[in-house]
Amino acid sequence: MEMDKLPRVNISAENNTVDRRSFLDRGAYQHLENGDLKVLIPVILGVVCVLGFTGNSTAIGVLISNARKGKLSLINALILNLMLADGLVLAFAVPFKATAYSRASWTLGLLVCKTCDWFLHSCMAAKSFTVAVMAKACFRYISNPTKQVSIHLKTILVVLLFIWLLACVVPIPHWLFATLQKEGDRLLCVQLVPLDAHNFMSVYVKVYPLVTFCVPLSFALLYFWRAYNRGQRRCSKTQNLRMQMRSRKLTLMLFSLTVAMGTMWLPQWVAWAWMWHAIDSDSPFPPMALVLSAQLLMFTISLVNPLIVLALSEEFREGYKGLWRRLTLRKHPAKQPKPGPHTPTAMRSPTPRPETSAHLPPCQSDWEEETGLKKQQEQGRGAAEDSPGNKDGAVLPDVEQFWQERESGSHSQENDPVPWEHQDPKQGKQ
Repeated sequence: MEMDKLPRVNISAENNTVDRRSFLDRGAYQHLENGDLKVLIPVILGVVCVLGFTGNSTAIGVLISNARKGKLSLINALILNLMLADGLVLAFAVPFKATAYSRASWTLGLLVCKTCDWFLHSCMAAKSFTVAVMAKACFRYISNPTKQVSIHLKTILVVLLFIWLLACVVPIPHWLFATLQKEGDRLLCVQLVPLDAHNFMSVYVKVYPLVTFCVPLSFALLYFWRAYNRGQRRCSKTQNLRMQMRSRKLTLMLFSLTVAMGTMWLPQWVAWAWMWHAIDSDSPFPPMALVLSAQLLMFTISLVNPLIVLALSEEFREGYKGLWRRLTLRKHPAKQPKPGPHTPTAMRSPTPRPETSAHLPPCQSDWEEETGLKKQQEQGRGAAEDSPGNKDGAVLPDVEQFWQERESGSHSQENDPVPWEHQDPKQGKQ
């Protein structure tokens, strides 16, 4: 949303024409005259929003997972805060900007008109302050990497709360002076500055870029340069050499985040300063191509940050791989077909389904195993009966019963297998 300064006083017809032209140039940024741009700009913003939100959500998940494992530190918390600010920009600011660019009139209401730019500038200021604190924390770590600096969770929360409070207070004029203005049959969202606040805004537009952009990034670059010089000192011990290499990688990653944000955010500040200089000096306004490209680059920062962390942080890559395994491998065994119940290495199902197990035909391999065991048992029995050792030692059940009845004398004549032994010799002769 571009700034507009319209004094609330009665003006002549000639001045009204000039103010109307300035109003359309400065306030109607969301109304693109070219039909192709009305489609192209929202499509580009939509792609950036989807890809960037996915990348930042993944990065936030990895950082939270590492924090649960006891890897919570001030630097990781600041990186998490940076990703959170990027996610908020992509989730709330970019969709409203894309909607405003695609429509001929503002249809999102007064609340969105007053909070959209304020919210966007608050998130960007929070990112800038986070980078400055991150550079200071990096320098402290590089100064003595072997010393474990323990920072309590309350201290980290206080630092993050202070960053967000300062970031929300600095762009308050974007919320105060935003209003809806009717232009013909269209409704426009502009920054309408009263005449009595002109002096305040003339000072604010000079101080605001210094507080939000120049001072934090200069502070961060200074401490990164000191950290780089401190990291050049070589150590003799192997453990110190490893810590030194790790510190260099950390410095390179954080420095890349700072440089990327500074270079991609700079065109937006150029357009912003050019706009307010044109308002004060009645000079030509910046071209629409510069304004659109500057805003696209500013939104693309939220897409580039997680890619930089993924490319330069080995710890983050390992955490990303672990998170991906937990999300995919838990569901993978359920999709595989279950092996048979007789497979030695297969997992046994505690409650098999009766309708699937009662009517299944026997497995061919199991049937062959059972028939093979029966044949072996029969062959073993036949060999045992034919062997001489069995004749001498082993006693068959029928023979044993016969000798028991013979010794006890309880056998009957009818069932006597040797009746000639019980006959009288005299009777036998007769």
